[in-house]
Parts: sequence; structure tokens; C-alpha cells
Amino acid sequence: MANKNLITLARNLRKNQTDAEGLLWSKLRSNQLAGYKFRRQFPIDSYILDFYCPSALLAIEIDGGHHTEQKQECVDEYKTLYLMQRGIRLIRFWNHEVLLALDDVICEILANLSSDTGNNK
Repeated sequence: MANKNLITLARNLRKNQTDAEGLLWSKLRSNQLAGYKFRRQFPIDSYILDFYCPSALLAIEIDGGHHTEQKQECVDEYKTLYLMQRGIRLIRFWNHEVLLALDDVICEILANLSSDTGNNK
């Protein structure tokens, strides 16, 4: 269970989402994408996932420019490995990918959802 500070941070992130997060959320919310339920700014252990589909164990991160900095790249790599060890697949997109090629992003998400072996929407 996430600690209270992490839950408060997640709520704040929901209120202050980026344009890319808002656009993608408009396509993921309310089980719109192949009937899968997604959560946004979802706390897992000591991390907050931009989007998470519990039934498919799929996390989606939308990254901005600061993710190219070496320190942040290390943090991101550790987060990916941490989630993988817990059976959660993580896919990442750049902000500009979501904003400029949303259809391609949705296709990649759908491909990852269709590779979900449990398929318990």
C-alpha cells in the first residue's frame, strides 16, 4: 500500500497533468480502449505510474525532456526493472509522440494489451 504522502502527490499530479497525459487519458478513461480499465497517477510501492491497467499488469509512462538526463535515465531504468520483477510490463512514450502521433501510441498500447495472456479486462 502506498504511503499517505505518495497518495497526496498522486492526487496533485492528477490535478496538474501535462497536455500529453490529458490527451492520452481522454482515450483510456472509462474503459474506452478495448474495454480495459486504466488508472492514472496510480501509486505502486514507492512509485507513481502515469497510467496503469491492473488486469493486464501494464504501466504506461509519458516522459518529458528531463528523462534524457543521465540521472533520470538511471532512475527510469531502475523503475522499469523494479516493475518487471513484480510482473508489470512498462511502456514509455515521449510527450511529443502522444501529442503528434496519438494513433500510433494507441496502436502500440493495444498491441501490448493484446499480448496480455490473462485478458481479464
